[in-house]
Amino acid sequence: MKELTIEAKVDNLGEVTAFVDEILEAADCSMKAQMQIDVAVEELFVNVSNYAYGDSVGDVTIRVSVEDGNAAITLIDSGVPYDPLKKPDPDITLSAQERAIGGLGIFMVKKSMDKMEYEYTDGKNVLTITKKIS
Repeated sequence: MKELTIEAKVDNLGEVTAFVDEILEAADCSMKAQMQIDVAVEELFVNVSNYAYGDSVGDVTIRVSVEDGNAAITLIDSGVPYDPLKKPDPDITLSAQERAIGGLGIFMVKKSMDKMEYEYTDGKNVLTITKKIS
């Protein structure tokens, strides 16, 4: 497992993506799975950056592990407790104009990953996504 702790600022997204991609490429991740993971990590990191700490800035730790052909990426922050899995999925049968704003990004992450888990432990949000990469 490799780990990166970085300020939760949208400006740091490139560094986060590069960190994750380096590990995925070393594990011979398929391009399709890597693109899906990149989109998911971007959505989750930007959400933490924009919402977890209110007007202040805190850190987020990204952990990446690869075993048995699966990649697990965990984002850990000590911001406001928030379980994105409890938010109902948007009604995608409605037109964009009829749908409520928000929630589509998390919905896309849930649909593109094989597994998504959340827990709040020791004052921290711990969100893990898992994807088969080979």
